[in-house]
This record gives sequence, structure tokens and C-alpha cells, in this order.
Amino acid sequence: MEAATALSAAHDALAFQLSPAVARPSASYSRICCRRLPVGIGKANQILKNASRSTQPSSTGKITGVNAVVLGEALASEDDELVFPNDDFSRQALVPSLEKYLEMYKWSVEDPAGFWSGIASQFYWKQKWGQPVFSENFDFRKGNIKIEWFRGGITNICYNCLDRNVESGNGDKIAIYWEPNDPGSQDSLTYSQLLQSVCQLANYLKDKGVKKGDAVVIYLPMIMELPIAMLACARIGALHSVVFAGFSAESLAQRIVDSKPKIVITCNAVNRGSKVITLIDIVDAALIESAKTGISVDLCLTYENKSAMKRESTKWQEGRDVWWQDVVPKYPTTCEVEWVDAEDPLFLLYTSGSTGKPKGVLHTTGGYMVYTATTFKYAFDYKPSDIYWCTADCGWITGHSYVTYGPLLNGATVVIFEGALNYPDYGRCWDIVEKFKVTIFQAAPTLVRSLIRAGVEYVTRYPRKSLRVLASAGEPINPSTWRWLFNVVGDSRCPISDTWWQTETGGCMITPLPGAWPQKPGSATFPFFGIQPVIVNEKGAEIEGECSGYLCVKSSWPGAFRTLYGDHERYETTYFKPFPGYYFSGDGCRRDKDGYYWLTGRVDDVINVSGRRIGTEEVESALVSHPQCAEAAVVGIEHEVKGQGVYAFVTLVEGVSYSEELRKSLILTVRNKLPFISDRSICST
Repeated sequence: MEAATALSAAHDALAFQLSPAVARPSASYSRICCRRLPVGIGKANQILKNASRSTQPSSTGKITGVNAVVLGEALASEDDELVFPNDDFSRQALVPSLEKYLEMYKWSVEDPAGFWSGIASQFYWKQKWGQPVFSENFDFRKGNIKIEWFRGGITNICYNCLDRNVESGNGDKIAIYWEPNDPGSQDSLTYSQLLQSVCQLANYLKDKGVKKGDAVVIYLPMIMELPIAMLACARIGALHSVVFAGFSAESLAQRIVDSKPKIVITCNAVNRGSKVITLIDIVDAALIESAKTGISVDLCLTYENKSAMKRESTKWQEGRDVWWQDVVPKYPTTCEVEWVDAEDPLFLLYTSGSTGKPKGVLHTTGGYMVYTATTFKYAFDYKPSDIYWCTADCGWITGHSYVTYGPLLNGATVVIFEGALNYPDYGRCWDIVEKFKVTIFQAAPTLVRSLIRAGVEYVTRYPRKSLRVLASAGEPINPSTWRWLFNVVGDSRCPISDTWWQTETGGCMITPLPGAWPQKPGSATFPFFGIQPVIVNEKGAEIEGECSGYLCVKSSWPGAFRTLYGDHERYETTYFKPFPGYYFSGDGCRRDKDGYYWLTGRVDDVINVSGRRIGTEEVESALVSHPQCAEAAVVGIEHEVKGQGVYAFVTLVEGVSYSEELRKSLILTVRNKLPFISDRSICST
């Protein structure tokens, strides 16, 4: 790996450490005719001028001439449109000002090859990538859609997450703190211990015939064995497909059939609050279902989660099921790395689509590694002393990018939590924050709304002094919820990174950079480095200035997904044919007069419940499976806690009369088919 040197003084404030070959913008950079920055970003400069800090009365935290407050100096009221970072926070931030952001952003869109090559050089590459650094085609009229970054570069993301940190002297640093469902205990792994555990599982998988390019389905709750399994697959070049351990047997079977795994990794049971969920029974049913289609799995590695269920009480299939604790610890704690090309697949993650058939989003290794690590670092203003907790499950993309890969690539200490965040009461979040002295806390707006409904007393009984950055992801956060998070949880002293991105994008696309510019409650603000968002009308024409429309992206970025597994045609049809020449996000967006971006939700028929995208067809199919339901149509309606709820219009089989008992039976049918949908998500039928 090339020795790293400090970037020029102009970029030192961004804390980049790049190789000498790319420490400065390339020669072509200065000759390129400047591409236009995303519409409206320049207007943010005027905001700063209008709200000159020199006119700010320090005693109140208010800024004259504009409805605004300063971080840590006043609460944000409903009248305050802007929240400015204070001087102390900005001075220590990785991106300390809007001007510095604009400087770096301009470089990233004018010379993306030079910009991203410099960042990529921070990581270990067995062999450096070739030229060009990236290639793309976003216009299906010119041929197949294609995105490639760093092709020819040979690396391994597990090595960069673990070995690189151990070799740099951080082996004794805590990598993971684990909080179980029941309060009163905890566990942890250092980087050295995590590496050893990953190597043992990787050796076991290799011994069982899993090799580069094979798929492994992981159906685990939030125990430490989940990120261990992900990293073990990455170490040997196998694709992992993590399935949220709240999905039904039918949903799990669909993913098994599509990915055709060599092995399924699960545990016998999990505690969720006061409930025990027997996961091995769900796996049994899924494997029976998948076998009917000709897809059989001969090995199910099962972790004994003793706190939930002892092995003596576990239903077992001899010859297929193997206890993790009986075999994995016997393997060596070192394992050779399988070096892979940057464009070799890393993982599959299935997301709901409007057709009801889940889409297997495929991410590759090199670009995802570079982009996820970089977005984690800057979107959350990460420092080596931080303790980071994202409440997301690894069954979702947030758990991949910002629980596992992004943090570990930066050598961070992360907290993972097994149970329910309202157990034993709604103070559990802040109990965990206090216990581990969490400094960066990320949660979905759904969780925040549930905390609001529970009452401030659950928050204020804990000091929360360790917190310095808050973050939100999964769905748009409305301004009132943003202000509650800012005022109550953060005591008005913590900036909020309200990020917009998707399973398909791999990492944050539009996000505040804490300390760089004033925030507007509810706005994702401005694009991350290298991202060129545009808002288009129904005809695909870009709209200038203040507007609303369809959110698209022009030009690729390293973290973009490359295809839908086994269905490239659907990939092109869904994301690139609606507006030729652009990636279509499927989201609506508004840009205000100051250039800030506001996400308005999905424009298709996918319902966003608690940050989880649920295809209407999935719910309709579940309802129609009821013997007394002839037809069903499902729409989303506003829900005060979950963002959206499910409303179903049902036509009954002739001769069947509607009753309250039948309504409950229909809802129960949906719950059995789609267990991640709670009774409260189905508002009415």
C-alpha cells in the first residue's frame, strides 16, 4: 500500500489522508469547465450573510434578521427556521464551514476520479485499480446500464475492517459493545477478539465447502454473531444475504430460493421484550417451502442463544442442524484472506418492490467500502474517541452500512442491542446511552415518535451528557419531531444528521455535515461529496430553483448498487428507464428558495411503515389468501408514530357478511404472512 501523506493545507480541515499521487486535484481538474453545482447550494452563502454571527446577541442564542438559534444556546421553537452550529463545534468539525464543503464538493463533481482515488488510497489494496477509475452508462438508449469503480483493484473489506485496525495498534480497542434484551449484563469484543472470532467462522465455512461467489443466508437477531457472520463471509469472498429476523417463513423462503445459499446461519430463539421468538421453527418452515421449488439447503448452523432458549428445548433436525458452539470454536483463529476484485459481489439485500416480489440489491466490494466508510466519517463527524450507536437492525441496509462496515472501516466502537427499545420501559435507550457513554446516536423517526408519545420523563431522568451528534435515517423526519429530538434528547446542543439514502445507494446521499452549515428542521439539506441530485418533472426535464418533483441523480458514485440479482432487466426498468440518463430514486422531493432539499416520500405504491418499505402487493396478496376475501386494495395513510399505516379495501366472497370477528381474522392473516407488520400498522380494513 502506498504511504499516505497529508493533503494540502486547504484540505487538511477535512481530515483526508491521501496518497502522494492524488494529494492534490489532477491537472485536468483546473482545466475542466466547471460543472454546475446542484441548484441552490450557492444560495446557502447568502443565508450566512443574512444571518451574520457578528449581530448575534450571545446572551440569548438568537440571531437577528432571521428566525434562527445557535447550537447549545437556545431551544428551537416552531418559529425558528435555522439552527446554526456554534463556533466551538465548527472549529473541531471535520468539515468546519460551508465554504470548505463547497470547495471539496466542487472538486468531487469536477474530478470524481481524482477525488475518490485519493480517498480509496487510505485503504489496503493488494493491487491498485486500473484506468479509468470509473465507468458508467446511465442511459439505457446507449446500451446496458453499467456502473464500475476501481475495477482491477484487489482488496478485501474484512481485512480493511479488522486486520488493518489490529496492525495499526488498535487491537485492544473495543470494536463492539453488546447489550442483551434483559438489562443488567453486557458483552464486548476488541478488534483482536473480533478478528479471531471472524476467522474461526470463516475457516468453518471454508471447511464446509463455501467458496468465493457462494451465497450464505444469515437469519440472526442483533447478537454479536450477526456482524461476525457478515465479516466471515466477506473474508472468504462469499456473498452474505442477511434476512431480518422478523420476517416470516414465506419471506425467508423467497430469499433462499432466489439466492440459492450453501448454508443458512441462524439461532434457536431471540428475546424481544417480554416475548420469545423461536427462529429455528421459522427456518424449518422456510426450508420446507424452498425445497418444494427444488432449492434444498443441507446445513443450518445454529447459535444457541441461551438467554432465550436452551438447546434441550429446541426443535432439531439431525443431519442438517449443527450447534455453532459445538463446532466453530474448534477452528483456528487465523484465516487467509480471499482477495477479490473491487467489482466482485459483497452482499445481497432484498428490498420490497411495488410488484410484491422482493428485489435482490447487489453491492460490490471496492466502491461500497470506500463510499460507506467516507459517508460514516463525515455525515456523523466521527472522531476516534466516539462511542457510536445506531439502533437499526443488520437486516436492513442501515445495519450493513452504519452498524457494521462503515464504523469498523473507521476503527470505531459500536453498540449493538438485541431487544426491544421500550423494554422494560421507554427509558431503555437512554439507559444504554448512559451505560456506554454513547456520543453519536442514530435512530429512525418512528422510534423518535414513539418516544414522544411515551413522554419526556423517560428521557430527562438520564443526563445524556455524553451525546454530541444525533442522526436520523429510514424515512423523512417532520420538523416537529426534529425539534423534539434536538430540544429534548440533545438539550439543544447536538446537531442532527437527518440523512436521505436508500438500500440501493449504499450510503448517505443528501445529508447535513455537522458543523458545516445551518440546519433546517426536517430538511436533509445538501448532497454528499460526488452526489449530483436533480429534481425533474413528469417529462424528465430538470427543474431549476425552488420546486417540487421527482428526485433523480445524474452520474454514478462508488457506493451505487450494480444490479438486481439475476434480473438486470428489472434493474434497468425500475431505476433508469423512467427518466433516461438519470438514476430514479422513486422519491418525491422539494427544493426550497435557499436550496435545501426536503424529501416528500415515495411516489410509487410502496408504503413506508416505520422506515420499512412494504409493497402494497405483499399486503394485498396476504389478504386475498384469506378464504373469505375475494379482492383487496391497499393504500398508505398518515400515522402519527409509524409515519404511514396500512389501509385495506376488501371485497368479500359472495355470501359472506362483514363482522368485527372477520376484520380481526383478516388482520391476523396479514400478521401471519408478514409478521414484521404489527396490528397497529393496519389501521383499518
